[in-house]
Amino acid sequence: MTDAPPRPLFRPTTLEALNASSDNTAMQPLGIVFTELGEDFLRGSMPVDARTHQPYGLLHGGASVLLAETLGSTAGMLAAPAGKGVVGIEINANHLRGVRSGTVTGTARALHVGRSTQVWEIRIEDERARLVCVSRLTVAVIDLPGHVAGD
Repeated sequence: MTDAPPRPLFRPTTLEALNASSDNTAMQPLGIVFTELGEDFLRGSMPVDARTHQPYGLLHGGASVLLAETLGSTAGMLAAPAGKGVVGIEINANHLRGVRSGTVTGTARALHVGRSTQVWEIRIEDERARLVCVSRLTVAVIDLPGHVAGD
């Protein structure tokens, strides 16, 4: 038995390509930007302002969930084999700290990358690196339209 080098978690891409994919999506008006792609994580940020506030002037929990699902599902797509994509099937979030202004940053890391499902943990922090929200996203791995199984 030989020790094969570990398979990279993510297929090759660039932050520029990921950010371009946000044009004309829910991410664009909320100001979500992909900021870092590591060997085992994807990071992005979102402003905390009128676009992402709830009526009491705090970061809206739904905006946090949108950031979490954006990061987890994008990371999942990058971790899927060629010819496969992912779709979200379940997400949960625990909102731990209120934020009124500034920027929050989320980091998605895989808990499980399988053939039919993936599970991602997304930790969202404020500018002082305090945990704001922790989320878990489960995605289903699916065949992409126009691809034949085994491609």
